Amino acid sequence: MHSFRYVGRELFCEDVALTDLVRKHGTPLYVYSQATLSDHYSKLDTALAPLDHLICFAMKSNSNLAVIRTFADLGGGFDTVSAGEIQRVIAAGGDPGKCVFAGVGKTEEEITFALKQSIYSFNVESEAELIRISKVAVKLKKIAPVAVRVNPNVDAHTHAKITTGTYDNKFGIQFESIEAVYARAAKLPNIRLRGLQMHIGSQLTNVEPFRQAVEKVGPLVTKLNARHGFDFFSIGGGIGIVYEDALASGDAAWWKTAAGREILTPDLYAKTL
Repeated sequence: MHSFRYVGRELFCEDVALTDLVRKHGTPLYVYSQATLSDHYSKLDTALAPLDHLICFAMKSNSNLAVIRTFADLGGGFDTVSAGEIQRVIAAGGDPGKCVFAGVGKTEEEITFALKQSIYSFNVESEAELIRISKVAVKLKKIAPVAVRVNPNVDAHTHAKITTGTYDNKFGIQFESIEAVYARAAKLPNIRLRGLQMHIGSQLTNVEPFRQAVEKVGPLVTKLNARHGFDFFSIGGGIGIVYEDALASGDAAWWKTAAGREILTPDLYAKTL
């Protein structure tokens, strides 16, 4: 459910007419509903209530400070892929201690910054990255919390360009190799094996791929937890946007009118420049 609705022929966001915002700020204009963001977060939070959990908003999806602040005020965490994104969390009043740092291209400078901010965990893509993080942590005399990304070889049945959990994808460490990697990682100085992470794809609108991946990886988590004392198991990927249903907002008949057929697209906007 969202908080955009028509009152007569005028579109409102919550109790604010979008025409009023256009008069004040001009166009093009992005408008976000705090009530909608809070409602969706709360529904997911309630669904996970039986578990000790942390919901992390993917910064790559929207780095608007007001959006970040909304989730920070609700107690949410953040999935980041750069030092810059961690800085934006801090600027918005978020807690870096609730940030996970993912991504395949972490530099030593970014690792240094993240350690100094005491982030929750690094999501690690490779053994080479584990060694790099260990070296930086030793230099800083800090303990680096890490979770290795396991590739469970589970098809998320999402778009081919955004699936990340099969062996055809370049991400993470193969399922069969994880135990040996953790055994070696446990011997690295200044490394704390805080958990295990997976990310099977983006734009997931069906729970089945999550179920398959968790059922496959769950026993591995139990085994590794007994050896290393985990705090968490991260069950990524990304919960998707249901685009078709979103287009059904307002009066369904409106989309068949001339105005509905002439909605602003990137191509039409480009022609106005």
